[in-house]
Amino acid sequence: MLEKVVIANRGEIALRVLRACKELGIKTVAVHSTADRELKHVLLADETICIGPAPSPKSYLNIPAIIAAAEVTGADAIHPGYGFLSENADFAEQVETSGFIFIGPTADVIRLMGDKVSAINAMKKAGVPCVPGSDGPVGTDSDKNKEIAKRIGYPVIIKASGGGGGRGMRVVHHEKDLEESIAMTKTEAKAAFNNDMVYMEKYLENPRHIEIQVLADTHGNAVYLAERDCSMQRRHQKVVEEAPAPGITPELRQYIGERCANACREIGYRGAGTFEFLYENGEFYFIEMNTRLQVEHPVTEMITGIDLVKEQLRVAAGLPLSFTQDDVKVRGHAMECRINAEDPNTFLPSPGKITRLHVPGGLGVRWDSHIYAGYSVPPNYDSMVGKLITFAENRDIAIRRMENALSETIVEGIKTNIPLHKQILSDKSFRQGGTNIHYLEHKLGLK
Repeated sequence: MLEKVVIANRGEIALRVLRACKELGIKTVAVHSTADRELKHVLLADETICIGPAPSPKSYLNIPAIIAAAEVTGADAIHPGYGFLSENADFAEQVETSGFIFIGPTADVIRLMGDKVSAINAMKKAGVPCVPGSDGPVGTDSDKNKEIAKRIGYPVIIKASGGGGGRGMRVVHHEKDLEESIAMTKTEAKAAFNNDMVYMEKYLENPRHIEIQVLADTHGNAVYLAERDCSMQRRHQKVVEEAPAPGITPELRQYIGERCANACREIGYRGAGTFEFLYENGEFYFIEMNTRLQVEHPVTEMITGIDLVKEQLRVAAGLPLSFTQDDVKVRGHAMECRINAEDPNTFLPSPGKITRLHVPGGLGVRWDSHIYAGYSVPPNYDSMVGKLITFAENRDIAIRRMENALSETIVEGIKTNIPLHKQILSDKSFRQGGTNIHYLEHKLGLK
């Protein structure tokens, strides 16, 4: 097993990794910015190193500073968490060439799956169903582009190959708007990702967002851990997640899960990863792979009883997965609400000092968070301050348990989106299950 790990992240995920390391007897190094000296995991870690000022480019995105921290503390490995450098192939490469273990896939695999065009081609080769599209980057030949769009069928969506987070996308409903949309997306992609390559896909009108959690080791083992439904989104950002997904049968789960596990073996994947799909009319369409741990990983842990972070650490140490596909059993239902420090009506961030905090408890309630009374939420980073997870024998009780947990949660001194979660959970369509990715924005009048 690894002896010492640098946790190259902050907030709740840094604390989550620290807890897993402690359970495995691994020493921890917390790297932090000047704004994060009072983070809970920083206070609990075996060693701490300040790597720069508050702005992310000078701290959590500062590759030399993070690697230097590993060097001076004699660490074995670096865990990137999610966000920041977690899917940065150059970072993974520099970690490995510096003599440390990157807790995640290889740099080559991150590059392969980080480029949407190469990822789609790799998935098609591995037998994973994909959205009908241009089968490669869109060029400058206007007539050819129109032919591709006709073959796919309008509406189509133009996507940046290096995009993410909802940026670098443009929906086209009519041929007359195609060329201008391609040009605008190219310009946006160049500015945002320094890569103007774009591709074209069929735009699905009312899909759900279903994702498959996978784990793979360096011994040829790859497994899938059921699916999550992440369709409750605002501005392409997930708000509520659940597992398993309503309406997905065991047969469908096996069908898509086996293809994802096989794809992991085909591309030489290692560690935790997530295949994201649009799901419409009984069909799965691959959109991207996240080559890291997901924010919503707890719902999968709750329905399978498998600790994903500990498995990441085992794989990084060169050990095989501690279980096989036959050992994976799905039971019950889990919900997750992302608690953000933001105004529930305007969605503007609400940083500041937490003057009072009471978190819920009881059977089937989990609270993943780094905040505490007296902690000041800085304005420099993502607004998520916690994740509230409930687990029960079925979906209805998991929802009721979440409603109870939300009603018990008290966060004073800042605003949070708890009122929004209460509104979602009481919604008739949500309670029925199977709402599409546009539902929340329509409900909030944002579309």
